[in-house]
Amino acid sequence: MGASDNVHNNAQRMILLAPTVITTAAAGVTASPTVVSPKLAGMKYLVVSPQFTYGSGGTTVDVYIQTSIDGGLTWIDIMEFAFTTTTLKKVNSVSVYQTSASPYAPVTPSDGALTASTAVPGILGDRIRVKYTSVGTYAGSTTLAIYAIAKG
Repeated sequence: MGASDNVHNNAQRMILLAPTVITTAAAGVTASPTVVSPKLAGMKYLVVSPQFTYGSGGTTVDVYIQTSIDGGLTWIDIMEFAFTTTTLKKVNSVSVYQTSASPYAPVTPSDGALTASTAVPGILGDRIRVKYTSVGTYAGSTTLAIYAIAKG
């Protein structure tokens, strides 16, 4: 491989949630699922970066990154990002090669209930979506945007 070779030629950049203003409390808001392209139907890595811009008010925002292995019938939390009243950018990743503390132990899927600031390694389906819940009334142009890169 030469210095000009692109080692990320099978990556897909995604906007999981375009910048969205958060105002009133919202429970379990879901963004349209992102179906991973056929090229990445067998994705092996997913890197996600939510960007929370705080304006004023509010209490908490919990962001769940979810995947599905049955065409969207069942959604499984694979990452959770917790935000409060501070502007923050966070990043986390999961891989099919990662294992949990007890390898090969089954995972009970959750939908919007994963523990704050955690991830479930090893599970990546053929689609990804965002689910978020906010508590309190945010104002002052509080926004949430979520970007990702999937790699096969």
